Amino acid sequence: MTIALYPGTFDPITNGHTDLVRRACKLFDRVVVAVAAHPKKEPLFSLDERVALAREILAGEDSATVIGFDNLLVDCVHEQGASVILRGLRAVSDFEYEFQMAGMNRHLAPDIETVFMTPADHVMLISSTLVKEIAKLGGKVGDFVEPRVEAALAEKFR
Repeated sequence: MTIALYPGTFDPITNGHTDLVRRACKLFDRVVVAVAAHPKKEPLFSLDERVALAREILAGEDSATVIGFDNLLVDCVHEQGASVILRGLRAVSDFEYEFQMAGMNRHLAPDIETVFMTPADHVMLISSTLVKEIAKLGGKVGDFVEPRVEAALAEKFR
């Protein structure tokens, strides 16, 4: 059984994230969406809120589970029995950082492989940061996130 762990802040989860999860579920026996606490990033949503939103949005994906974590990524991967770290690449600008992280994770845990996937064309340019900025300024984000996430953003910026 091959388990992939897809880590991220997911602040908030976007249609790009869900596209990646749904496609990864076809490739791996199980996909663990691991929501990072990451307090240094000062997320808009609390860890519990981000986990709850991700669980709600991914409820229909039987082979996907959502957890929160606040420890070293490779330790979380081992705790979940995963052997793959799944990372999304939207643009070339993502590659340098992700390449460096993959090398460091391989050094820390040589038994874990990193696999990169790109989102589908129609969701490739979506980022949580841009979604939050648009929502904060009163713009419509319904093309980028599920309705429940759109409502949660509206509530935060009310």
